[in-house]
Amino acid sequence: MTRLRVLRFSSVAWVILVVGVNAPLATAQDHPGQAVFADTCAICHGQAGGGGLGPPIVPLAMEERQLMGIVREGPGQMMAFSTADISDDGIRLVAGYLRQLSGSASAGSGSMIEWPYVGGDQWNRRHTEADDLTPDNVDQLQIAWTWRPEEQIRTEFGTVPGNFATTPLMIDDVLYLSTNYNRVAALDAESGAVKWVFDPRAYEGGMPALGGGFRHRGVTAWRDGEDLRIFLPSRHLMYCLDAKTGELVPSFGDNGVIDLSQDLLWPIDPSHFEVNAAPVIFKDLVIVGSSLGDRLIYRKMPPGDVRAYDARTGKLAWTFHPIPQEGEFGTDTWENEAWRYTGATNVWGGMTVDEERELVFLPVGNATNSYYGGSRLGDNLYAQAVVGLDANTGDREWYFQTVHHGLWDYDLPTQPILMPMTVEGRDIDGLVQLTKQGLTFVFDRVTGEPVWPIEEVPVPQSDIPGERSSPTQPIPTRPPPLTGATGISPDDVFDLTPELKAKALEKLSEFRSGPLYTPPSLEGTLTRPSPGGGVNWGGGAFDSETGFLYAKVSNVVSVLKLEKFDPDTTVNPHADKDDPTYVGYDALLGVSSAFENGMPLNKPPYAFLVAVDLSTGDIAWRVPFGRGSDTLRQHPALAGVELPERLGTPGAPGGIVTQGGLVFVGGGEDALYAFNKHTGEELWFGELTQRSTATPMSYRSSGGRQFVVIATGSGTSQELVAFAIPD
Repeated sequence: MTRLRVLRFSSVAWVILVVGVNAPLATAQDHPGQAVFADTCAICHGQAGGGGLGPPIVPLAMEERQLMGIVREGPGQMMAFSTADISDDGIRLVAGYLRQLSGSASAGSGSMIEWPYVGGDQWNRRHTEADDLTPDNVDQLQIAWTWRPEEQIRTEFGTVPGNFATTPLMIDDVLYLSTNYNRVAALDAESGAVKWVFDPRAYEGGMPALGGGFRHRGVTAWRDGEDLRIFLPSRHLMYCLDAKTGELVPSFGDNGVIDLSQDLLWPIDPSHFEVNAAPVIFKDLVIVGSSLGDRLIYRKMPPGDVRAYDARTGKLAWTFHPIPQEGEFGTDTWENEAWRYTGATNVWGGMTVDEERELVFLPVGNATNSYYGGSRLGDNLYAQAVVGLDANTGDREWYFQTVHHGLWDYDLPTQPILMPMTVEGRDIDGLVQLTKQGLTFVFDRVTGEPVWPIEEVPVPQSDIPGERSSPTQPIPTRPPPLTGATGISPDDVFDLTPELKAKALEKLSEFRSGPLYTPPSLEGTLTRPSPGGGVNWGGGAFDSETGFLYAKVSNVVSVLKLEKFDPDTTVNPHADKDDPTYVGYDALLGVSSAFENGMPLNKPPYAFLVAVDLSTGDIAWRVPFGRGSDTLRQHPALAGVELPERLGTPGAPGGIVTQGGLVFVGGGEDALYAFNKHTGEELWFGELTQRSTATPMSYRSSGGRQFVVIATGSGTSQELVAFAIPD
């Protein structure tokens, strides 16, 4: 028997709650809301919400919006210091922490569980507390609803939609998502019915300079009191929308829009500037990076400045220069003052916020040019570094460069993941940065110190004229490479038949090969993982119950070959803007590591799903992911050969993990897969009409059902697919 009541002490109403009897408690000390609760709530409500000066608030049986309303009602409802010292994001974290403390009492209630950030929460753990779906019932999942963006080729503007790469948000029973053409749609979480669509008409600017064309990976939500706002970065603009109507908020910027091509180090061509990842929110700031095309290689191309804007007014609050400028730390890592003209070095994969410690973490990308650094000799800070900033000011707190003087397009592709860790009895506020190399860098996010040693390892050197590669590169001692091995040697070639192994070895001999970080060359260098990863923008997921980090990784070989740039013969559509010495995009025409009419050079599998135990740094399990290429299965040279059931499907999208014991991944397959998060056992797959092109998300609607949603398809054939167990 439960009852609703208002508890009053000394004329102060504390909080509305449902009080239960003998409710079981779940361990929640690793939840990101625990520290916020300890700082602002525990003094009155007890360390585990069990009561003290104030009443018990566990089990919690209200949505975070109700809790926010009660806290924000002021001194008449809460102690004055409580309302002043906790942000809206802090309240959301506390609500999640209290739900986890409430354990099965909350899980069984069928209360709504949102997915309010592209990464699930501010820590980018891609984890949902919804536990309705389990290894025992996941095989009952069916398609509940679908939604098609219906985006078409716009011949009048010369535009074509790219991959449908969005991960939606779910807030208050509404999904908010972006489309390839940068539109924003609000959909009913139960049915997929359209509530509104906002169209910034991004296609009117023609095709983006980015190699992948039109694509967008998500939007950002922010509460201004009772008003919910949606931020959409689109090309060189950022829009602020009213979440109820989809209309522009006129108080933000110029009638709801700010121009991101302004306030940079130098004037730029706006058509060369893009943003296709969701910004992040810290307090009342919206923080945004940029996406810049690798084929744009010219002096003073758009710089990768990271900027914070006032979320109400659109006024610039601070700027961080990933290429340090005069008087800033790090200019000495750019010889011949290359910092004065080098562009890019941008944050395109998204960022991560630690609200409680007031930090924002940046995964920084490549400097121009991605494969040749003769015009930017030196280590090139902060290119390919994890950087922690004071989120209030943009001042640097710490950094770690994962690649010195990058030549492999191994830019950091995904947001850092934050989590609590216990290693050899030591409690650590951890940060994990996944990489295209398949290496996993693990830090104390407060100090920037590595959790396990990272060694500077000697690597092969470049012989390209004018180039000077770094003599060493940082390699973590733990965890081991997610792909199991990096680089390529004769032991790694395709070997399903003796004849094919011999032909693979012959193909291997045509190129330079060796360990990870063997540099690009004029004859062509084989590299594994490829510049597509390893891990790419899909990132990883973290589960506090197991302590495991999960990542979908690709295991393919590519060729890095350079040649002198010739403006008369280049295929680069931006050749009139280029001034590089050596380039890779022309030299690769007709060059491939494949042999025997499309056979991959390395042996399968070509993708894995991997779990890392972050208490030890060991691989907990590694399993092949995806059926793989039907073309390869049907190759005449493999007739009669017994092939693995899972050849592996490479691709950028990642996965999510649930409290119910599952890891869901699409990962580039034409199916959504579910795995047991403890063992890696493949439990289920649901067929899709299109290839999966995004990282999924999951939520429980107010109707009590848990949904798993994933975007699929590209071009004119795209579909958002929602799975659930039928009522």
